[in-house]
Amino acid sequence: MARLKADAPFIHPNCEITDSTFGAFVEIGKGSRVAHSSMGDYSYCDRYADIANAQIGKFANIAAFSRIGATDHPLHTASCHHFLYRSYDYWYDAERDAAFFDHRRARIAHIGHDTWIGAGAMIKPEVTVGDGAVVAAGAVVTKDVAPYTIVAGTPAKVLRVRQPKEIADRLIALAWWDWSHEDIRATLDDFRSLTAAAFLDKYEA
Repeated sequence: MARLKADAPFIHPNCEITDSTFGAFVEIGKGSRVAHSSMGDYSYCDRYADIANAQIGKFANIAAFSRIGATDHPLHTASCHHFLYRSYDYWYDAERDAAFFDHRRARIAHIGHDTWIGAGAMIKPEVTVGDGAVVAAGAVVTKDVAPYTIVAGTPAKVLRVRQPKEIADRLIALAWWDWSHEDIRATLDDFRSLTAAAFLDKYEA
């Protein structure tokens, strides 16, 4: 029997889920936090991922200890400490700074389809990681990543392309990630054995 289900995510123990939605066949690894985010069909995160204020596409592969939509602190004020906005934790007569939290939640990180976020990587708010892109382990991504591009380092820089632009454009146009569960199963052998170019040649028609 298949471990993952279409009608409910597989959430491992000790996760913290807040105001988030999940597509079919999604898995959330042990101890992960997912807040104010959406995760598309077949996407998963491994252990202790921290995801906030993010829109994640389908078939995203998110490795352990990665952080997406990493929160930040105000730098224009006299202090950057969170007593400024989590004030109710320090004084009974002070309220939280609702405007600060609203602004933070509005800064959405976007992760495309068929992406791979390596272990310990960090994706900053408002960054877009394009379809098919790969973020190397430990990278800190502060700028948008083009589709089917591999980035690495701190701050992340382009290492190489995962697929040539012509192949990448065809894969995006094919949008196999929108195929039905049954169609993906029927083509599993070709996903496993064919190069991207050969797969496109066979299925674009």
